[in-house]
Amino acid sequence: MILKESLRKVVKEQRRDLESSEQGIIREVIPGIEVDIPFAHIISGIRRSGKSTLLRQLLSKMPNYYYLNFEDTRLQPFETSDFEKLVEIFAEEFGESKFYLFDEIQNIQNWEIFVRSGLDKNKRFLITGSNASMLSSELGTRLTGRHLNTELFPFSYKEVLSIKNETPGTESFKNYLTDGGFPEYVKYGKSEILRELLNDIIQRDIVARYKISSSKILFEMAIYLLTNSGKEFTYSALKKTFGLGSVNTAISFVSYLEESYLLFSIKKFDFSLKKQLVNPKKIYSIDNGLSQANSASLSSDLGRLLENAVFIQLRRKHKDIFYFRVTGECDFVVKEKNRIIMAVQVTYSLSDDNRNRELNGLMEAVEYFKLSEGLLLTFDQEDYFRIRNKTIKVKPVWKWAMEASTA
Repeated sequence: MILKESLRKVVKEQRRDLESSEQGIIREVIPGIEVDIPFAHIISGIRRSGKSTLLRQLLSKMPNYYYLNFEDTRLQPFETSDFEKLVEIFAEEFGESKFYLFDEIQNIQNWEIFVRSGLDKNKRFLITGSNASMLSSELGTRLTGRHLNTELFPFSYKEVLSIKNETPGTESFKNYLTDGGFPEYVKYGKSEILRELLNDIIQRDIVARYKISSSKILFEMAIYLLTNSGKEFTYSALKKTFGLGSVNTAISFVSYLEESYLLFSIKKFDFSLKKQLVNPKKIYSIDNGLSQANSASLSSDLGRLLENAVFIQLRRKHKDIFYFRVTGECDFVVKEKNRIIMAVQVTYSLSDDNRNRELNGLMEAVEYFKLSEGLLLTFDQEDYFRIRNKTIKVKPVWKWAMEASTA
């Protein structure tokens, strides 16, 4: 329970801080966010990816609004019953509004009860959170059919170009490939920012939330997986590597890392769901810069950095992504509405030595899924091939990323 006047002080200060903060570049997801519809719009993403700034950019779409960031340490005594006081303060200080903007509301137990009640009264909610589980268990029970989801990632290549006022091409993309797109790192260029970010995510979003005693092992596993983006893993191998008591612990740890948006795992495609579950998965990092800052082992492996960058660009728009392997291997196949719509192969450079391997794996996927074409992405090469009535387009990742950002 929090005193009304203490809450009032926080509300007024936070609103002043929000309105005086920099608006920054307009994020690519903005056009897809409609504020005046009778749904709770959930904006989720990793810490420090710009969710609060995104809310700031949406203010122009609202005649008036209410705002509160629940991560403020002064709000630690806040309980579900305090929402009544909060509504009173909002009306007293800022007049009438139907728009509620809440940062990191998942810190408050049973918050979704208040949101559901507000929706029934024709209120509008824009809610941010840094834990993907907020989109499942907390929302599934009480907001079923009443919420929309937007995921916010660190800056895309196109967004970084806009910030730095650079032109698209291999030189600017090489920097993006290694530096990634976390806003504060793009602005200041200090690796300590990304090291502290990883520590914050592990301690605040996972250890504290799930009351984990073996935080050192969790941190080591996070580093290991961030360092091995694009590689296969199994839970049993993780159990053995980190001396865990059971496979279930390995499953839980990976799940927590994924829920916090640090990592993404993809399955090997198979029409059998059972086989999808038992086959090894592949792991990818949310951001190359984050991986680089927390480990030295990726520094010379530009091929894996390129593959990771391609995955993240695909993941911005598609949730169902798999790798494909029968005889050869295709890095990514993308599924939409129960069918594979795209096959993508990634190699840093295409040469006489690897051409057959890269093309055969991609062609196998293209023919298996009856696609008309496949996409082979490289660092700086552009070409095309016509094989067995199928077209293989070869493009530099930077050019494809620019096209994908505007599509």
